[in-house]
Amino acid sequence: MRVLILTGKFGMGHWSASLSLRQELLREFPDAQAEVVDLIAHIYPNTWEARYRWFNILVTQGSGLFNLYYKLTQDLPAQDWGLFEEQELERLGALLSDRRPDAVIATHPICARMVSRWKGETGSTLPLLTCVTDLSSHSEWIHKYTDCYLVGSNGVRDKLAAKGVDRRKIRVTGIPVRLEFKAPARRQAGGRRRLLVMGGGLGLMPRKDSFYQELNDLPDTDTTIITGRNQKLYDRLAGKYPHIEVVGFTDRVYEYMAGADLVLTKPGGITVFESIFSELPILAWEPFLEQEKLNARFLVKRGLGRVAAKEPEECLAAIRALLYDDGALEAIRTNMRAMKARLEEESLAHIFSDLAAKEARAG
Repeated sequence: MRVLILTGKFGMGHWSASLSLRQELLREFPDAQAEVVDLIAHIYPNTWEARYRWFNILVTQGSGLFNLYYKLTQDLPAQDWGLFEEQELERLGALLSDRRPDAVIATHPICARMVSRWKGETGSTLPLLTCVTDLSSHSEWIHKYTDCYLVGSNGVRDKLAAKGVDRRKIRVTGIPVRLEFKAPARRQAGGRRRLLVMGGGLGLMPRKDSFYQELNDLPDTDTTIITGRNQKLYDRLAGKYPHIEVVGFTDRVYEYMAGADLVLTKPGGITVFESIFSELPILAWEPFLEQEKLNARFLVKRGLGRVAAKEPEECLAAIRALLYDDGALEAIRTNMRAMKARLEEESLAHIFSDLAAKEARAG
């Protein structure tokens, strides 16, 4: 079996989900071939770097415009968003012809839309699975020729169904995370508290030195800060505070989550589910992107975490209020375990078997 996973690096969550899906596929089907392709870089070979650069500028400096666009298109049918140029579809078609996959998984809405249109124009029955990488029912994910949707919660399934998606096509799998996040946590009772602080791939964190000094001064607490690709922040903090360990970009976040008592983080969809599977209580930075606001509401509603205000002093107060409250931390961990148990036992093996049976009936 050959599976092509198509994604885009508009934020690293889509890429991370793709790698996690590939890992799960190879576990379920050891003889399979699974390849992750950045479709944006493939179809825009001369401009993909600029597209990603401008997206990063938009979400960091123009979040108001991004959120306005997101809200205005929330319920707008995706087919009304304009069409792709023929050259783009030709490049997609050439990629599919070269790789000859038995199925395609899209972890970005642009990829799902493009493959769906290609299927419509060519009459192909190539199975298309769309993995929704936020707790979102935005119409950008809904496309006519999608065969299966992988979503993070029952709530997302209900909202997609309300928009006309056949409920039988929607599988509640949780947002994909690496298998390492699903290993039992190695926390030890008693001793010093362990706080993990993350600012996403871009390392977006407070600028004031006083914030980090206050973190360093938290009683009986060791803090690890993962700065991601923010080299300036890493250089500024590394080795400066005795009770703060500073880590740059790492692919071993699961190790830090396994040993922490609380994580302060941006509520990206991938990070939320990494924390849930790690049974690590979440204190979410107050989000400014619309998708992350939905994720934060989900956390609070399900009792999986709390939200901390952006202002450093209020954020520090929220840390102190939760980090030293053993009862609240255990209640959150209990809710996380229940959440994991409620997720449908949907493996990719079952999903692909169902798709194969459907295709056989259609044939």
